[in-house]
Amino acid sequence: MRPLIIPIFVIHKGCPNRCVFCNERIAAGDYSDRITGNTVRTICDRHLTNGGRKFSQIAFYGGNFTGMDQDYQIELLDAAKAYIDEGLVDSIRVSTRPDYIDDERTALITRYHVSTVEIGAQSMVDEVLSASGRGHSSEDVRGALKLLKKAGIKTGVHIMAGLPGDTREGFTYTVEETIALRPDTVRIHPTIVFRNTPLAEAYRNGTYEPLTLDEAVDLCKHALLRFQKAGIPVIRLGLHTTKEMISGDNIIAGPFHPAFRSLVEGSLFLDMASDLLKATDLKNKEVIFSVAPQDVSNLRGMKNRNMKILKEIFNLTEIRVREDTKQERWSLSIDALQ
Repeated sequence: MRPLIIPIFVIHKGCPNRCVFCNERIAAGDYSDRITGNTVRTICDRHLTNGGRKFSQIAFYGGNFTGMDQDYQIELLDAAKAYIDEGLVDSIRVSTRPDYIDDERTALITRYHVSTVEIGAQSMVDEVLSASGRGHSSEDVRGALKLLKKAGIKTGVHIMAGLPGDTREGFTYTVEETIALRPDTVRIHPTIVFRNTPLAEAYRNGTYEPLTLDEAVDLCKHALLRFQKAGIPVIRLGLHTTKEMISGDNIIAGPFHPAFRSLVEGSLFLDMASDLLKATDLKNKEVIFSVAPQDVSNLRGMKNRNMKILKEIFNLTEIRVREDTKQERWSLSIDALQ
């Protein structure tokens, strides 16, 4: 079961520059320009009185939290800490840049029960970071993770596929370097071209070409497999869909899909099923795939797409899917019927 989190968006706060792909008003939603301690209390009270559920974290997203003015950080952290002191929430999570993590900043957030820090790395290729206007280096990412781990703080890393100047080899390198850092979690999403960004201008003048949806799915599928094998949970694949994304012309180009994770996981299971069928001769037969209950939809694919593809390619008369509670997640077994 995923932890219940109260999200609070501090849009653009603490950001020293603007990345070429960034339009937080679209990516995170149109939130208030000024989040105050009172805003935090209002948001938390609304969530906590909705069904009386226990929340594990208050999370500050959408900005460079540790890059904000220290007094402003303390105002927000004080408001959040009160709910921890009352036993209503367990801890605090913040998102920030890797070049705004140092001993002083780490000491401050530790005092306020910040248990998790998510780092926007985006890439571990310095040329890609430069082309994206990130303003930090891959070494900053390594240093930030080292400091946070030393302080006993859990870490998350955000990476992106399809950034300007990136390649399949470059993204693979980013994945492997991220695994080497051993974060507690990872978020992955493909680069989307949003309106009113430098990337939108680059796309219009032909100097940037976004990934196709198939390319993005393929890259993220292999990244998901690598992180799974390394035992690092991928807690998000693709951007959370906001109403701003699906209204008007806010998305100019790029591999946006509201169910991107389902596409990636469905493609992964299609590969697995194809490999099993290639190793057998089951033409003109009915087959049964056994999967864990949580993976049934992944095996079937969106709108049963995988079933249709497998039947056609391998000349199967029928495919049945059996839920097996003893089957490990992310695995398949196969039986054939006459």
